[in-house]
Amino acid sequence: MQFDLKSALSLIDLPFAEWIGLREVREFNTTRYVRDCYPQSNGRSSSHGVMIEVLADGQFGYASTNHLDLVNMQRTAEKAYLQAKNSAQWAVHHFTIAQRPKAIGQYLSPFLKPSDAITPKEMNELLIEICNTLKVSDKIVKTSAYAVITEIETNFTSSNGSDIHQKFLAIATDYAATAQDGAIVQRRGDNGQLARCNQVGMEVFDRSSILQRAQIIGEQAVELLSAAECPTETTALVLAPDQMLLQIHESIGHPLEIDRILGDERNYAGGSFVKLEDFGKMQYGSPLMNVTFDPTNSGEFASYAFDDAGIPATKEYLIKEGKLLRGLGSSESQTRSGIDGVANARATSWNRPAIDRMANINLEAGIHSYESMIANIERGVYMQSNRSWSIDDYRNKFQFGCEYARLIENGKLTKTLRNPNYRSITNQFWNSLTKVGNQQTVEAYGSPFCGKGEPNQVIRVGHASPVCLFENIEVFGGAT
Repeated sequence: MQFDLKSALSLIDLPFAEWIGLREVREFNTTRYVRDCYPQSNGRSSSHGVMIEVLADGQFGYASTNHLDLVNMQRTAEKAYLQAKNSAQWAVHHFTIAQRPKAIGQYLSPFLKPSDAITPKEMNELLIEICNTLKVSDKIVKTSAYAVITEIETNFTSSNGSDIHQKFLAIATDYAATAQDGAIVQRRGDNGQLARCNQVGMEVFDRSSILQRAQIIGEQAVELLSAAECPTETTALVLAPDQMLLQIHESIGHPLEIDRILGDERNYAGGSFVKLEDFGKMQYGSPLMNVTFDPTNSGEFASYAFDDAGIPATKEYLIKEGKLLRGLGSSESQTRSGIDGVANARATSWNRPAIDRMANINLEAGIHSYESMIANIERGVYMQSNRSWSIDDYRNKFQFGCEYARLIENGKLTKTLRNPNYRSITNQFWNSLTKVGNQQTVEAYGSPFCGKGEPNQVIRVGHASPVCLFENIEVFGGAT
């Protein structure tokens, strides 16, 4: 039986509620995993439910259900109402219907081929062929090919007339080879572990281009076995977009979440070195640093037209010419903090309330070509693809490791380096940004596994960036 969200809302009887919102989420998730040419997982899961949100006594209450009958919907709405009433006794802020303005619209992920354009048999055959291509040598001791295809449909309606429909097709892939020579073990992936994430159709599984990438991945894994260790020195550091993904995520995205700054996430995900009074004043990075929140960027992994509170999404500068302007705060966080935010109330599914989350956080392009960026570097290191990360609870001091690096000498890439790492402090690092690549160097990646919240919520994020040059950065390798 087809479930009608508007009819369900009209039949809910809560005469003293100030506002009622219903968010329906239907999700299908398909995973295909092949290791060493043998299929390991062919899974398909689905979920369907509704989150009911009620405003009463200036507080929002939440309750969810996947039993979509009239009796249970009424019972769930009453639970949300009682939660809001009870919360009012310990309120830290009084909210109004202004936090949930009426919104009407729709969104559809861009794609050329739908999710059923490739059969399960064809997908498994392709993943097996990828594993075969990755094994370029007997020194390759493990190959893997992984694909996650997620289809999500959301509907949002409210007592003040909101009517939003959004439909997403998101695909994440990971192809990797592990090489071994005695005690030396090196993994090389496809721009990092599950970094290739986009809202795209099955056209992303283009056999020719994927097998070409797989060949390079396998060759580089073997190449790393005989590569020199990354030197330990303070030098110029050039980061590829697939490592800028992690750099942006950890040292810009998380510290700018307003709920984290307010202390809401301190128990689980930590706090932030950023303070409310820093907005509009702090020089977060060099004047070349321009960072945007942009869910409107077509095809990026966390694009949408409305957040999960029904707020229209727009492109906004978080940092402009290095100055901190705006936080990652949803409607409630903005009213609590007095800081300008964005449409980023997001929930992992129908059974979680929306909280402040990243979406697409992008570093805007500069003017330099890749060649001109390294041309004047006498000595430096170029790093690709995140392998490891460590950052403190305040998102301030960090240490990141990459899969693959090249030494830069006299303006040219020379020998390959293994076990490349770098460390710094967030403000110090971003103020050392001296060149930003042009639009031709921009690449978009993402992650399906950004965790936050209690109970935990894992959500999709996207990050686009050009190649970037940072000066006087401490790099080091694995040499004893």
